[in-house]
Amino acid sequence: MKKYNVAIVGCRGAVGLEMLKILKERDFPYDQLKLVSTSIKENTTDVQGNRIEKITEDTFKGVDIGLFSPGASVSKVWAPIAVKDGCVVIDNTSQFRMDPEVPLVVPEVNPEAIKRHKGIIANPNCSTIQMVVALKPLHDYAKIKRVVVSTYQSVSGAGAEGITELVKQSADPSYPPTKFPHPIAFNMLPHIDVPLPNFYTKEEVKMVNETRKILEDDSIGVTATCVRVPVIRSHSESVNIETEKKITRDKAIELLSGAPGVIVIDDIANNQYPLPLDAAGKDDTFVGRIREDESIANGLNLWIVSDNLRKGAALNAVQIAEELVKNGNL
Repeated sequence: MKKYNVAIVGCRGAVGLEMLKILKERDFPYDQLKLVSTSIKENTTDVQGNRIEKITEDTFKGVDIGLFSPGASVSKVWAPIAVKDGCVVIDNTSQFRMDPEVPLVVPEVNPEAIKRHKGIIANPNCSTIQMVVALKPLHDYAKIKRVVVSTYQSVSGAGAEGITELVKQSADPSYPPTKFPHPIAFNMLPHIDVPLPNFYTKEEVKMVNETRKILEDDSIGVTATCVRVPVIRSHSESVNIETEKKITRDKAIELLSGAPGVIVIDDIANNQYPLPLDAAGKDDTFVGRIREDESIANGLNLWIVSDNLRKGAALNAVQIAEELVKNGNL
């Protein structure tokens, strides 16, 4: 089997660490694996004994695939440098997602888009990824006209500082907020990312634009409200869709049960539905509370839960790399 040289850029962050773990778990065919940091001044070694390299102009020479999660401003500078050296960049930041020249990919939804890459492939936002994995089979069957989504996003989506703040405030509610604008323990914040002139937040607008791009249908109406909740890991979403033709509850369960990357847990009588605690550490997107919306002719409600660090970020990037290797699109 052919092997590939891989670099993880942003290797010390939560997503970078997850990328390393998943590459090993899935036996990705790498030969050399570079762990690259953009914030250190000299090469170092982590607590596991892994060598961490300082990023330089020569970092990507001989590298086939770069898994990037260093922040958008860093990817903006270093991704083109990597591409110039023949590296295919799979970028987990927001920098290239809406660039018309860059495919935005969820392998269970639009793997064919990978073939169009010109050196950079974008990983969508975590909240968008899990939603479109569930929406794809329903859209293919009945064409979605409108999506109304409310997210309940874990603090790990804000990085290690968000986790630390929740843990400390849970033990001591007087611990002052620094990562979030208000206390997050025993609270919910309807505010993720910066507010925009239309009074939506950037996170909400990401979901609108990315959903349309991934499903390749600008006619879909999408509106979102994104909420930070006191959960350490896994995002949850309440999603209401309107379709051109009716999807019954039974048909929705059939479609979702046969969809790649989806597991249906739907038995409310026995308290069985997706929970963030159960999704943490898992690769799949879990769907439950499936019911027909009785307020409109062709409506459906879904509850969608997935691990934001795995499927919402690191796993999706590694799956894109697997598709690149499998189909020879490097």
